[in-house]
Amino acid sequence: MTEKNLKHIKIKPTFTEGSLFKGIILFSLPLIASQILQVLFNISDVIIVGKGVADSTIPVGAVSSTSTLLTLFTGFMIGLGAGINVKTAQYLGANKPDDVKKTVDTSLVISVITGVVIFVVCFFLARPLLELLKTKDELIDKAVLYFKIYAFGMPALAIFNYGNGVLSAAGDTKRPLIYLTVSGFMNIGLNLFFVLVCGLDVEGVGLASVITQYISGIAVIVRLIRIKDVHRLDFKTFSMSGKKAGEVLILGVPAGIQNCIFAIANIFIQTGINEFPYKEVTGINTAQYADTIIYNVMAAFYTACSTFMGQNYGAGKKDRVLKSYFISMLYACLFGLVLGAFCFFKGDIFLRLFDTDPEVIAAGMEKLKIVGFAFCLSPFMDNTIAASRGIGKSLVPTIIVIIGSCIFRIVWIYTVFAHFKTITSLFLLYPVSWVITAVAEMAYFFVSFKKTKFTSPDTAAPEASEEETLEINF
Repeated sequence: MTEKNLKHIKIKPTFTEGSLFKGIILFSLPLIASQILQVLFNISDVIIVGKGVADSTIPVGAVSSTSTLLTLFTGFMIGLGAGINVKTAQYLGANKPDDVKKTVDTSLVISVITGVVIFVVCFFLARPLLELLKTKDELIDKAVLYFKIYAFGMPALAIFNYGNGVLSAAGDTKRPLIYLTVSGFMNIGLNLFFVLVCGLDVEGVGLASVITQYISGIAVIVRLIRIKDVHRLDFKTFSMSGKKAGEVLILGVPAGIQNCIFAIANIFIQTGINEFPYKEVTGINTAQYADTIIYNVMAAFYTACSTFMGQNYGAGKKDRVLKSYFISMLYACLFGLVLGAFCFFKGDIFLRLFDTDPEVIAAGMEKLKIVGFAFCLSPFMDNTIAASRGIGKSLVPTIIVIIGSCIFRIVWIYTVFAHFKTITSLFLLYPVSWVITAVAEMAYFFVSFKKTKFTSPDTAAPEASEEETLEINF
């Protein structure tokens, strides 16, 4: 399919008509499952290494001690994928096939480069980064080994999040779920093989994760090559656009930084956690996986918010843009409330998947009881950030997050937590920072939305000249 032919294609956007309540939930459910499966890649490592090794506390603690750093780097790639998703959705909604193709092609290059750079950083700075977190001496050697092995999968994760962003922008959230389901079962099987048969611990579960990450990454690329729609990946007419690279990076980099900011703040939180005895550290770190699962469930609705808003923004449908925001918010809050209640009342069931030591369970439950009741507050911040991104605003929301979440949490650690030195005083910072940041984010979004000009695709500005595009033909 040549660029000349693309100009005559009429795109039928997926989300600009029909029931938003139905459309958002049907879009989000497969995405929820795929988000959870990404988390389970790492969680299955912890569970299996804990059950398959005689003295499990050290390897479990080592693997779970890397979770904050893994969230930092994978969060950036997820944010970049969100930027790719929004720009693709906007051009689909605006019926601009040339721009869709250039965005898809350019974004692949950006994602590959990002994945390689993150691999280099993670591999060569593994020990300094873990030492920065004050990882326990008993845990650090195995934590470094696991983190270095896991780093080899970073390029594959970047590619998967790229493909997931493109496919979901066009309404396909089921294919990425299928790929992650298959690779997830393979991950569990390889974990069992490397740990129980080969007698490995952290190196075995790390290797299993890397292998399956490449399987899911390759699968999503093959899908993009095989589809016949305008968002396909066609290397014969591959074109890189400097303008499209700038557009994706303007949205994707702040979104990635936003995710990193939470992880950076969590690095300071992790230093506070590491001041407790190592069994309490293990309990708190394993409880973090419940947080991650719930956050990723709600994040599916944030992706739905920015995707639906992006397409309707491109189509010039102002009412549907605002309705997409409120409906996504409602769903995210409801899911956060239900899952948070489970953590509050029955979180010990989840924690026993990792460790049965009473001290570990008690420490994990103290953390879950604090944040469980407050999960339903976080969408007021996170969904609003996604909404701003959906109308093309990403920089200011990121600055607000830096102040309201990162800086505020660091100050809290060195004041409130430094005074009380308890698990409760440490984790109360989450609901407090969510509320403070949400107020500022919502104020910015509604002011920006009011000022936003919605243009019909039929009266949109003309395309950029071909001089702005670098063509690379294979």
